[in-house]
Amino acid sequence: MDRLTAALDDLAAEDLAGRFGPQLLDRLRPLLVASNRLAAEVTRTVRECEVTSAAEHDGQKAMASWLRGHARLSPAAASRVVRSGRALAQLPAVRAAFAAGAVTAEQVAVIAPVAAPGNAAAAQAQDVELAGVDATLAAVAAARPLDELRQVVDHYLARLDPDGPEPDPTEGRSLVFVTHADGSVGFRGELDAVGGEKFQAAVESIVQASRPAGDTRTRAQQSADALVQLCDNQLASGALPVLRTHKPHVIVRIDLTDLVDPATGPGAATTGFGATISAARARWLACDGNVSRIVIGPDGELLDLGRRHRVVPPPLRRAVEYRDRGCVFAGCDAPASWCDVHHLVHWADGGETSLENSALLCERHHTKVHHGFRVERDTSGRWHTYRPDGTEILIFPRSTAEPERSRTG
Repeated sequence: MDRLTAALDDLAAEDLAGRFGPQLLDRLRPLLVASNRLAAEVTRTVRECEVTSAAEHDGQKAMASWLRGHARLSPAAASRVVRSGRALAQLPAVRAAFAAGAVTAEQVAVIAPVAAPGNAAAAQAQDVELAGVDATLAAVAAARPLDELRQVVDHYLARLDPDGPEPDPTEGRSLVFVTHADGSVGFRGELDAVGGEKFQAAVESIVQASRPAGDTRTRAQQSADALVQLCDNQLASGALPVLRTHKPHVIVRIDLTDLVDPATGPGAATTGFGATISAARARWLACDGNVSRIVIGPDGELLDLGRRHRVVPPPLRRAVEYRDRGCVFAGCDAPASWCDVHHLVHWADGGETSLENSALLCERHHTKVHHGFRVERDTSGRWHTYRPDGTEILIFPRSTAEPERSRTG
């Protein structure tokens, strides 16, 4: 690793300003091969970590969770690495091509479904030799464009099950949300035929019920407005399931000074799911909503409820959510709606039900903290997580000169 780091430092120190096209391309080609080889080593190591349950050392259940929290990968990217590692364990030819740099991580992800348990079992049942498929796919991936590789994989999977999948709608459904820097939300998804019909029928009913004269909205805008209206209707009905002791509702956090200031105040408010919106938009939501005042003072006024309350009441939970945003365990990205309010000093040991003695922890990490792990909040407001042996879990990357600290409780 030291030699690899030194080689990368040497490459980064090279001046590229005076080089022209062909020279730069000649430099780029071996870098791409090296990048593939590094990705192969990452995937191989992640697989070994999964086999040996290495993520448990840092309090995580699975390597996908560890990669999200410690390597800062998106959920999709983390899952992709884990799936690729599992697939390569059964595809030695593809694994060798990946290790040699002839195949990219994206190509491996396209091939990975071939080795999924259901598809591997179907191949075995039909006397298909996976070794031959492995060799063919490795050759195609090394020589042909990605789209052609995807077509070959899709064709192979379709031939494994010519009658199509069993009618299990959940298998064909997915919905992913992405919050952008300006607070807007993008989403992508897939629905089976029946689920898609229901979704379109619900949206279309609202589109057709609201067609005012002079409407200049595009069809796409009308459908998007109808989807938001559908959500408004459901939230206002009070019929949705309870979420963490509260009926689901839109949450916006904003300082009092920004709320009463007539200025628009861009980026002044934060929604419950982490989007940033303007003070003007927050005031607009407050016109038809409830405003909860949270006073956070040096002595915990109004939030220090003493030992009379075993269960955290809603006002205190809102304050803890406002401060912590989500699970405070190092490397965890669980949102506040998944979390419990944990007593840092256990209630049974004399700990008070107060803001200072509270921390948001998801179910898994709440269990971990009750079985040897520990979370602490320093005077600057930063959370630290310690393993049962007293060493602190530090999020990658950190300086190579920074030692892993140890604290004793």
